[in-house]
Amino acid sequence: MAVQLDDAVDKTAPRTGKGGAPPGRRSPRSPGRRTPPARRTPHPPTRRAPYLLLLPALLATAVLLGWPMVRNILLSFQNLNMKELIQHLTDWRGTGNYQEILGSEQFWRVTLRTIVFTAVNVALIMVLGVLIGLLLARLGKKMRLTLSLALVLAWAMPVIAATTVFQWLFDSRYGVVNWLLDRLGRHAMAHYDWVGTQLSTFFVITVLIVWQSLPFVALNLYAATTTIPKELYEAARMDGAGTWKVFTCVTFPFLKPFFLATTFLEIIWVFKAFPQIFAINEGGPDRLTETLPIYAFTEGVGNLHFGMGAAISLLTIVVLLAMTAYYLRLTIKQEQQEENEL
Repeated sequence: MAVQLDDAVDKTAPRTGKGGAPPGRRSPRSPGRRTPPARRTPHPPTRRAPYLLLLPALLATAVLLGWPMVRNILLSFQNLNMKELIQHLTDWRGTGNYQEILGSEQFWRVTLRTIVFTAVNVALIMVLGVLIGLLLARLGKKMRLTLSLALVLAWAMPVIAATTVFQWLFDSRYGVVNWLLDRLGRHAMAHYDWVGTQLSTFFVITVLIVWQSLPFVALNLYAATTTIPKELYEAARMDGAGTWKVFTCVTFPFLKPFFLATTFLEIIWVFKAFPQIFAINEGGPDRLTETLPIYAFTEGVGNLHFGMGAAISLLTIVVLLAMTAYYLRLTIKQEQQEENEL
């Protein structure tokens, strides 16, 4: 009997589930719904992430630019001619190459010539490029498209191909320029040698470089003018401002960062121009049109003084950095003065 009573008590006793709750009922902590799993919060980006993203570009720059620069620096301290190159000799000269270059009158003449050449070209490029860019902004749709297409085609032409075309144009016997001048009554120019004197050679090179650089300035200026609110122009014209006043009071202040950046890029591009000058007349006549890049190539490769050429190329970089630093200093100083006036 006792065993049967115990079995009956065991059968009638309520069964408990997990946590002591009866079966078929939810725990008081989760009535009706299951508790969703906790979401994992994403970890904040570490400070190393930007550097890791820049690492491939830095490695490529170090391999493609850094290592050649190091090799060039080492060569500039060596006396490396054809004899040393063939016999694989290393003749360290110390600062002898730099002393010889800095003590040479030819180097300083070429440096001054390069600075003047760069200043003239950049001034012409910026003035004409701005005028063409403003013309694009005022033309109709069809004429703007035609002029833009012509600028793009001129910009897309390879440098050597463009230089060859200009050689044909200014050829002394069969050039179109001499033919046109002869037709216009300048018969003395019928067989004029444009690469026979220093000034005429620089004239041809300047026309070529300006022609190649105008599309970049003009198209970028036109694109920048589209960001200027038209209300500013309307307000200036309502006040009676003319074309020059509108440019100086509306366009130029609004696009001043564009002018500064573009001028900076053109200084670098013109200063290191090599294929145009070399292909026209190889720095002639009598090396009177040599700029620093041509001078470094002539001394290094032409005269087989590779250590000397490496030293000149490094000094060229130093001169370019000095010019750009001086330009940036002037622009920053001017901006600070304008902020103080405001």
